[in-house]
Amino acid sequence: MLAVERVHEAYAAIDAVERPEVWTFLRARADALADAERVDADVTAGADLPLAGLTAAVKNNVDVAGVPTTAGCPSYATAPASDDAEVVARLRAAGAVVIGTTNLDQFATGLVGTRTPYGAVRDSRRPQHISGGSSAGSAVAVALGLVDLAIGTDTAGSGRVPAALQGIVGIKPTYGVVPTDGVIPACRSYDCVTVFARDLDTADAAMGVMGGGARAFPPDAPLSAPESPKVAVPRDLPALSAEWQDAFRTSCARLEAHGAELHEIDLSAFLAAAQLLYDGGLVAERHEAVGDFVDAHRSEVDPTVGPIISAAGAVSATRLLHDRRLLAELTESALGVLGECDALLIPTTTDHPTLAEVAADPVGVNSRLGTYTNFCNLMDLCAVAVPSGMAGEDQFGVSVVARSGADAVAIDVARLVTSPTDSVARPGAASLEGGSIQPPWPTRAGVDATLLLVVGAHLRGQPLAFQLEDRGARWAGPVFTAPVYRLAALDTTPPKPGLVRVGAADGAAIGGELWLVGTAMLGGFLAMLPAPMSLGRVALADGTEVVGFGCALDAWQAGEDITHYGDWPTYLSSVSSDSTRV
Repeated sequence: MLAVERVHEAYAAIDAVERPEVWTFLRARADALADAERVDADVTAGADLPLAGLTAAVKNNVDVAGVPTTAGCPSYATAPASDDAEVVARLRAAGAVVIGTTNLDQFATGLVGTRTPYGAVRDSRRPQHISGGSSAGSAVAVALGLVDLAIGTDTAGSGRVPAALQGIVGIKPTYGVVPTDGVIPACRSYDCVTVFARDLDTADAAMGVMGGGARAFPPDAPLSAPESPKVAVPRDLPALSAEWQDAFRTSCARLEAHGAELHEIDLSAFLAAAQLLYDGGLVAERHEAVGDFVDAHRSEVDPTVGPIISAAGAVSATRLLHDRRLLAELTESALGVLGECDALLIPTTTDHPTLAEVAADPVGVNSRLGTYTNFCNLMDLCAVAVPSGMAGEDQFGVSVVARSGADAVAIDVARLVTSPTDSVARPGAASLEGGSIQPPWPTRAGVDATLLLVVGAHLRGQPLAFQLEDRGARWAGPVFTAPVYRLAALDTTPPKPGLVRVGAADGAAIGGELWLVGTAMLGGFLAMLPAPMSLGRVALADGTEVVGFGCALDAWQAGEDITHYGDWPTYLSSVSSDSTRV
């Protein structure tokens, strides 16, 4: 769809739903249309804009040029922002059109969406219920279809709790891999910029644009979940009703149906760490961020937010250091419990309160909603929140949590959770469209990756494929070489073929597979290759070159020429059939 058409639709939808509390500032329609016209012109001229035709909203603690950044407190903004935050600039450069800025729990302090002078943000389906916060307006704008994607932030769960309650996707990346330039801090050591969308593909596309250029991904960052991932699940589910527990078990069953291996764990260390963010010394960071303003303007600050931030200023340095040490101990314990599991599946939040329930107990309800989210940033974990059916009349959501840098694993497992049980879902499959690979968002945001061609024992389902899976490699589909190679069965254990280049006169196209491998992982992989195997450049049928397996010429000459079979699996099938007939 053309960007201009989508902008017209967005403003018509905004007028139709009559939800003014979603927005802090709605851009003039003429300004948004001017941006959309530029996007359409660029696309017509041949520009590659991955988000062209999409509309976006931005949480109002993130700078949008020309708009006051209030963080939910009108007097905090003394003038409109002069520049876009880095993440906003990247979305616009990729073709997204910003429609406006959205309402939030003041200073991003809350998980309810009601701590704001712009009006409590109501649930998209049931207006007597809360939206979830603090990224309240962003989540509801997406859920109502007013925009295609929205920027949020997340310190204690603000990019995940509203996603769950609104039945949408929320991606909270590894801390620091998405720049926070132009974002008003809540707790600098733990703040993350997040994205909301109605589906994983849109959220993934946006994250690929927003990420990179800040904290580097670890060199061993996996690019895929294993084909049969090991997923930890809580042994106990505190604060959940029986109905919500049943909904979680249904999510677990869906994962198992797609081949995941579930392992029950004790969540105690995670939950203990979660308490430190507000009930311990770590809350001091909230005062460091905006405490001077809050202390000087208490009459202008939300009556729940003000005391939280002001009290944080009384935390002693000794208490802060003690709790940081305790957090490190709890993190070590929690990751030990996680063990060899690739990810952790948890309910995103505990329940869906009404506005009245929050008004009656604003602190208690808020604290309960963060039971399963508060620990994530403290422990430097990444997470993907996805809808997972219903729990009675409530929309139910789960989060897939993974280790720092394992963002691709989290999104792969999340895809399994959201896939119907009667469909075939494979984690780690990159799509091949017209010969181009659509990699996971971390590879578009800074993870250095290399395409590797395999033609034998490392093909998926073959005995050495685990060497790639163990390195977090991502299967990228079948391909053919250029017609300049020949293939031989070598005398090795396990059996494997050898590929050599002989030229167009005597060569043929050989079938194989591509894997996307972290470049830093290739060195160790190469060191494991036994003679006569080697890695080198291999030409593909589409004219591109990738790294691929080859072998020494003398070893190939000593083997059996099997080029006429076309690929290694066909040869193996033929040998197996011959053995059966004998």
